[in-house]
Amino acid sequence: MKILRELGEFIKMAGGMFRKPENSKMYWKQFMLQCNDIGIGSLGIICIISVFIGAVSTLQTAYQLVSPIIPKTTIAQIVRDTVILEFAPTLSCIVLCGVVGSKIASELGNMRVSEQIDALEIMGINTKGYLVLPKILAGLVTIPLLIMLAMVLGIWGGRLAGTAAGIIDPSIFDTGLVMAFKAYNVYFALIKSFVFAFIITAVPAFYGYNVKGGALEIGHSSTRAVVVSCVLLLLADYILSALLL
Repeated sequence: MKILRELGEFIKMAGGMFRKPENSKMYWKQFMLQCNDIGIGSLGIICIISVFIGAVSTLQTAYQLVSPIIPKTTIAQIVRDTVILEFAPTLSCIVLCGVVGSKIASELGNMRVSEQIDALEIMGINTKGYLVLPKILAGLVTIPLLIMLAMVLGIWGGRLAGTAAGIIDPSIFDTGLVMAFKAYNVYFALIKSFVFAFIITAVPAFYGYNVKGGALEIGHSSTRAVVVSCVLLLLADYILSALLL
C-alpha cells in the first residue's frame, strides 16, 4: 500500500509540473542553473570513473584471454562493447544517483522544512514546475551527454592502460575498435541514459519535495531517494536489456 500511495503522489506531482509558467525567463534561468549543477558539477567524477573503468577492463580482459589462438584485437572489441553497453551508462549513473540524487533530495527537503516552498506557493508560483521540472529537464539534457563522454573516455582509458602495460599495441587496439562494430549499441546506451536520467532526477525530487519533519527527516529522505533510485535504475537496466537486445 505504501508503494501504491507513493506512486499516486508521484503521478500527482508530475501532473502539477506542466502548468503554464508564470514567467518564462525565470523558468529558463532555473533550467540553466540546474544544467550547470548537474552537468558541470558531475563532470570531474564522471571523467575519473570512466578512465579507470576502461583501464581495468583492458587489464582484466587481457588476463583472461591467454590463448595464443585468440587475436589481440579481441581485447579492444570486448572493452569497447562492455564500456558502451554497460559500464559507461550503468556504473556512471549509479554514481550520479549518489552525487546528483542526494543533492536534489536534500535541497528540496531543506526548502520544504524551512517553509520556502510554502512561501513560493503563497506568492502564486507553481513550485512543482519551478523547482522540480527544471531539474528533470536539465538531467535529461546533461546526463546523456555525460554518458557519451564516459564512453569515449572509457575506451581511451582502456587503450592507454593496454599501451602502458605492454599488453597490446595501440595500432592493434585501434583496429579492434572498428571490427564488428554495431552502431545500435550506441543507440541502446543513449536510450538507457535518458531513462536513467529521468530516474536520477525525478525520484530524489519526489522524496525531497514531500519530506515532512526536520533535519533528521531530510537525511532519511536523501538516503531513501538514493537507494530507491539505484534499485529502479538496475531494474530499468534489466528490462531495457531484455526488451531491446
